[in-house]
Amino acid sequence: MILYDHPASGNCMKARILLRQLELPYERVTVDLFTGETRTTEHFARNPDGRVPVLELDTGETIAESGAILTYLAIGSPYLSDDPMARTRVAQWMLFEQNRIEAELAYARFLSLSGRSEQLPEVFANRLERGKDALGALDRGLSDGRDFVAGDYSIADIALYAYVHCASDAGAELGEHDHITAWLARVENTPRFENDLEPLPEHALKRPV
Repeated sequence: MILYDHPASGNCMKARILLRQLELPYERVTVDLFTGETRTTEHFARNPDGRVPVLELDTGETIAESGAILTYLAIGSPYLSDDPMARTRVAQWMLFEQNRIEAELAYARFLSLSGRSEQLPEVFANRLERGKDALGALDRGLSDGRDFVAGDYSIADIALYAYVHCASDAGAELGEHDHITAWLARVENTPRFENDLEPLPEHALKRPV
């Protein structure tokens, strides 16, 4: 398999975490999303939306979107239950991650780290406020004493970890959420877990918002 990714993308890190935890061999190809490499004809053929990550299978088929990649890889593994309700809970939290964490908190983080928060102060303030609200929802979801968001450790935890663990980059303080900080530690203690997210490169400033 080939994973087309970027080391500073939390969405890409999700796939790398699971590939390591499943001990699956793969080739890693960096596509620089900050310099337009994801907007080429070649990459559009892999993903019509022109983003990373993209997983290319041995058959030549490609899978775009981090959630879809996680789901495909986890089928038949301990990271995605066969029980219908347990699998539905995983899907529930993964959809929450895309709609609230990735779309709001992660975007606020990008604006902050790329220097755009000063150019777009109202947009930044709105995304940060909504991102903080999403963290509150996650903390409430973990307040019943469960170890992981869907019960057992799953791809939902991997998906959420990617941008929750670095919420402070956006200006959201995790210290206010005891349940989240304890959960982050449990995720990091799972077998073969590695957080290899790299800082945004300096040329991230050139990427259009």
